[in-house]
Amino acid sequence: MLQSQTHHSPLAFRRLAFANLAAQSAEQIAIAAAPMVAVLSLGAGTGETGFLTAAQTLPFLLMSFPAGILTDRTSRRGLMVAAESLRAGALLLLPVLAAYGVLSIWLLAALGFAAATGTVAFSVAAPALVPAIVPRDKLANANGWLELARSGAFIAGPALAGGVVGWLGASPTFVLAAIFSVLAALLLRGLPEPPRSVSPSRHFMHDIREGAGFTWKQPLLRAVLLTAIAWNIAWFVLQAAYVPYAVHVLGLNASGIGTTLATCGIGMILGAIISPRIVNLLSFGWAIIFGPLISVVAIGAMVASIYIPSPLWAGLSMFLFGVGPTVWVINTVTLRQAVTPGGLLGRVSALFLTVNAGARPIGAALGGAIGALYGPTSCIVVAAIGFLVQVTIIICSPIRELKHLPSAQI
Repeated sequence: MLQSQTHHSPLAFRRLAFANLAAQSAEQIAIAAAPMVAVLSLGAGTGETGFLTAAQTLPFLLMSFPAGILTDRTSRRGLMVAAESLRAGALLLLPVLAAYGVLSIWLLAALGFAAATGTVAFSVAAPALVPAIVPRDKLANANGWLELARSGAFIAGPALAGGVVGWLGASPTFVLAAIFSVLAALLLRGLPEPPRSVSPSRHFMHDIREGAGFTWKQPLLRAVLLTAIAWNIAWFVLQAAYVPYAVHVLGLNASGIGTTLATCGIGMILGAIISPRIVNLLSFGWAIIFGPLISVVAIGAMVASIYIPSPLWAGLSMFLFGVGPTVWVINTVTLRQAVTPGGLLGRVSALFLTVNAGARPIGAALGGAIGALYGPTSCIVVAAIGFLVQVTIIICSPIRELKHLPSAQI
């Protein structure tokens, strides 16, 4: 097993936090700009933009485990630097292809896949590095800062991309995203990483089985994993139906839909800010359960809009869906870091990333089928059942009994 040392350094974490902010900004700008370019410059329709979205999300299914194995076997800092360099190269190649008039949907999708691969590597390696540079009692705060950066980029990235595309055009937008990626790589290069002794490489499938086996046998992580699967399926059932529901039931136009969705981002920021306070007020187990409970309240507000059609209910629902899951992410990542040996952190994080990504198309397909057969209101009801399932799983698990952050011996 790989053994790691710790080197607690506030400066090291600050470099990681700012690198995370830059990397998240690059990701969100690129994700938002790609479909705009596809539609406005390449004349893409719904089918092409759907293909583009699939290409940008596919790396989360295909590349998470390879990234997890590399995280556990190589330098985590080096992997993140390579990931951001890959992303920057892909983003800078886009305006070059556009300048020569050879950019197509296929090339846009291929470069989007490459850029998203960088996101996957960063998403797996960063949580694995945090326990090595942050004291155990500061893990929750550190994860809160990283999630706050992600939430800020989630809100500002699409708006910034839209403004730059409209003002300067597509190419400068991708250059801006690449600049953020280069900045992240430069910040990471100066990040001190504690040395680790690495055991000899083994077969790829052995490494996967080791990470998956540990997660499934660890009762706390198993409960979190099952809850996350149920939550993601329910969320994407809701997402598949929300826009037609908002139009046909709530009577919202595009501006109204955008406003209700924007409240989710505001909720994410609030969730990142209040998460440490939630941990201080509640036991650690109930601080984790807080997120699934708030998701039930959130879907309850959406169900209320069936009986009292109002955008206020929808806006409240999306706001709460920003708050609860953000608190959940911060505290479950902290739990994962606490109970997982350092040599397995990359693969365990990769498993969560893969499973979450895999649950999303299942939820979207289920929502699409239910919506087509029975209408969008039925999707709201089915999503509500899913959110009740996820909160039941976590409340009935050993996590309910946790008073404090557990150790790896649990």
